[in-house]
Order: sequence, then structure tokens, then C-alpha cells
Amino acid sequence: MLRGSSRRIACAVALASFACTATATAAGSGVRNQYKWRDGSGALHYSDALPAEAAKYGYEVVNGQGIVIRRVERAKTPEELAVAKAEQARDRAQREEAATRSRTDAQLLSAYPSETDLQHAQQQKLELLDQQVESARISLRSQEQALADQLAHAAEVERNGKTLPEPQAKLIADTRKQIDVLRAAMTRRENERAAAAAAMEAERVHYRELKAKSAEDRP
Repeated sequence: MLRGSSRRIACAVALASFACTATATAAGSGVRNQYKWRDGSGALHYSDALPAEAAKYGYEVVNGQGIVIRRVERAKTPEELAVAKAEQARDRAQREEAATRSRTDAQLLSAYPSETDLQHAQQQKLELLDQQVESARISLRSQEQALADQLAHAAEVERNGKTLPEPQAKLIADTRKQIDVLRAAMTRRENERAAAAAAMEAERVHYRELKAKSAEDRP
């Protein structure tokens, strides 16, 4: 009889202990996080709910033990958002530029095993540009000679006391316009040739730097 009574007492103690544990756990889990923030004047605030002001200035989420478990930055102004967007665009452009430069460098080293190969290819390009300059020069000289002949004929007509016919006067004016066009074209070709020569020199310098770095990186 005593043995059965002991079992009932032990069971009652166990149930009571379990109930206390469950109650404590429930109470612990019922502790809510709080929001912590400072307003525009710097005053510190705590609240159980998140007010709009906290989102405006930024806030921290604090657990029941007072530990910060999350930080949220303040909302950015339209101006700050525009600056951030511009910075992101600039960073993206810089990364793309670096990637393009890396590919171009690899292609340069692959296409020209030696500097002699590079110089040979550059010389061919310069010769083509020289031909274009010379072609423009020949066309200009041809038109200049034509104008000289036309002016000589006009002078002879005037010496004979005659008026230069309108078609011939128009031809002289058209020839002068054509000469201006050809002179501009020749100047443009000469400038392109000079710019190409300078770019090729810079390319050779860069090629040597790439070669030197490649030799240093080689095990």
C-alpha cells in the first residue's frame, strides 16, 4: 500500500516540475524585442513597436537581454540615393573597363609573340595611312592645277576686253570649293597618321611592360 502511495507522490512531483518548467519557458519566449533609435535631436528612444520616426533615422533591434541583434540604417534622401546610384554606375564602368583592358592585353600578347611582330604589323598600318595621305595630296594638286588653268584662261579673256562667261565663272568657284574640301581632307588624313603613330608608340611601350610582367609571373 505504501509502495503505491510513493509512486503517486513521485508522479505528482514530476508533473509539478514539468509544469513549472513549461511556465518558465513560456514566460521566457514571451519576452519581445524592442526597437532602439535616436531622433533628430539625438535623444535615445526605446519602443515595442516600430514608429515611422525610427525608420527615418535608423534603428537597432534589441532582444530581451539588451543585446543588439540587428541594425537598420536610416532611409536615404533622394539626393543620397542619386549619389549612390552614380557611384554604383561608376564602379560598374570601372570593372567593365578593367575586364576589357585585361582581354585586350591578352589578345595583344597572343597576336604578337615578339615586339618585332608588333612593329611589322604597325608599319603596315602606317604605310596604308601614308597612301591615303598621298592620295589626298594628289587630288588636291590636280584641283589646284585645274584652278590655275581656269584662272589663266579667265585672265586672258579679261585682257581681250571680254566678260568671262557665267558657266566658266561658276566652274572657277566650284573648283575653289573643291580645293577647300580636299585640303581639309588631307589635313585630316595627316592628323590621323600622326595620332596613329603616337598610339603605336604607346602600344609598343605597353607591350614591353606586359612582356616584362609576364616574365616576372612565370615560375
